[in-house]
Amino acid sequence: MVATLPSVLKSPLVIKWEKLPDDIPLEEEPVDNEGQPLLAGALRESLELAGFIQPDMLIVSNFGLCATVNEKLSIKAPDWLYVASVQKFETIRDRRSYTPILEGATPAVVMEFLSHTDGGEYSVKRTFPLGKWFFYEQILRVPVYVVFEPVTGDLEVHNLQSERYELAQPNAEGHFWIESMKLYLGVWQGKKEQRDDYWLRWWDELGNILPWGVELVEQERDRAEQEHLRAEQANERAEKLANYLRSQGINPDEL
Repeated sequence: MVATLPSVLKSPLVIKWEKLPDDIPLEEEPVDNEGQPLLAGALRESLELAGFIQPDMLIVSNFGLCATVNEKLSIKAPDWLYVASVQKFETIRDRRSYTPILEGATPAVVMEFLSHTDGGEYSVKRTFPLGKWFFYEQILRVPVYVVFEPVTGDLEVHNLQSERYELAQPNAEGHFWIESMKLYLGVWQGKKEQRDDYWLRWWDELGNILPWGVELVEQERDRAEQEHLRAEQANERAEKLANYLRSQGINPDEL
């Protein structure tokens, strides 16, 4: 499949969505710090527990997105991405990369977590190697591009409008509506997996946070404790009543 980049650019770029050989080497960008996999895993975990993830979706992290631009293969590996519908493989094998259009829908959301080293998250470089911003905006045309700074908690959501990314504005709670997922995305501060810092979290349309597994366990523990407390209180009330009846000469066991 072939596409030509819009005329908004100074010179056209020819984009092809070509099947990659199974044995082609894919560069794997090293993870800059231990927090990035935790952030990506936490985003997926709450979606999975909420029943959001369907078999035809692709939700992965540090995973190669591919396009052939002017006969050169370009691969970017966002820290997190969501594709609503992908084609299933005819045979059972692990997916090593994803080529939009050829293999399914265009990614609806890509995320980059800023790190200690410059990862080119804002790069609009249109010569090889292509900048990430340019690649997501002009090559793949991803509707939502998220940039998150884990150290400060700063969150930017950019929506593709009129062929360019525009900075979105959050609601009163500081959350951003992600239309393709029917969920809000926002920043939460707290502790998970020994990391006490800023996290990205999901909220539903009613503003309810999508919990993590540890939070569901805690909720169930609290519920069990409350039920146990109510049972103890009920037993105490019953015992007090029985004692009162005995004081009045009435045997409660005979009632």
